[in-house]
Amino acid sequence: MTNFDSEMKKRVTEIKSVIEGYLPEEGGFQRTLLEAVNYSMLVGGKKLRPLLMQQTYVMFGGHSAVIEPFMAAIEMIHTHSLIHDDLPAMDNDEYRRGRKTTHIVYGEAMAILAGDALLNLAYETAARAFDLEPSNPHIGRAFQVLAGKTGLDGMIGGQSVDVEFAGQPLQEEQLYFIYRLKTGALIEASMMIGAILAGATQEEVDKIQQAARCVGLAFQIQDDILDVTGDSEVLGKTAGSDEKNQKTTYVTVRGLELARGDVQRYSDEAIRILRELPCENEFLNELILNLVHRSS
Repeated sequence: MTNFDSEMKKRVTEIKSVIEGYLPEEGGFQRTLLEAVNYSMLVGGKKLRPLLMQQTYVMFGGHSAVIEPFMAAIEMIHTHSLIHDDLPAMDNDEYRRGRKTTHIVYGEAMAILAGDALLNLAYETAARAFDLEPSNPHIGRAFQVLAGKTGLDGMIGGQSVDVEFAGQPLQEEQLYFIYRLKTGALIEASMMIGAILAGATQEEVDKIQQAARCVGLAFQIQDDILDVTGDSEVLGKTAGSDEKNQKTTYVTVRGLELARGDVQRYSDEAIRILRELPCENEFLNELILNLVHRSS
């Protein structure tokens, strides 16, 4: 195992521990809902978004626990989106991260509620940063980014276009819009929040957003490639679901080889932008390259 692999494993373990500290105890009349929430949060996953947030924060000199509620919150929002994305009304997937999806285990109605609960819990959790550092002027701005990148002009807005045009041919411009919002918005939020909470300048935050946008596009294009070329057992979810759902993807628009080239181009651009900053984090650079060129 390389140094990066061992370091990655260590940091993901630490992040899981942080996230678990913000999850609800399972009890009371709503116990089943709480179990569904924890079931969804405690399965595998790369913890990409909180890791990107943490490493961007560290890159700009951040060293406080104030980042932790936001790390947990971004993973809650991401998991909320996966629960809803897997529903019969959307992608109708049976497996996620190598386990049965939430609606298969708990039923469709409870899965919808679990997704809703996680979205709300995310904002409750992020708001706990105000208790940690009441006088920190950056928390409010970070909260605005978190909410904005989740909503109508962010992840949910992108998801709405994806759902509306399912089964219909898409232009490259429409596909770019979906990817930039549905996948890219939370990656942008993660890295921007890390920079903001560490006290980065507006110009630096803007550069981080540009780099994160490239990461989001490369990540989603690679996801499309793996849906065509990957194995369900390795992926931890059903391969070929895009074709099953008659979804236009980057591969269907650009072809497999051009898609692979664009993954490389966007990831290279992200690293180039990061290297323009006055600070650096080589682990973050390597993390980005490993994520966009992943096999699962």
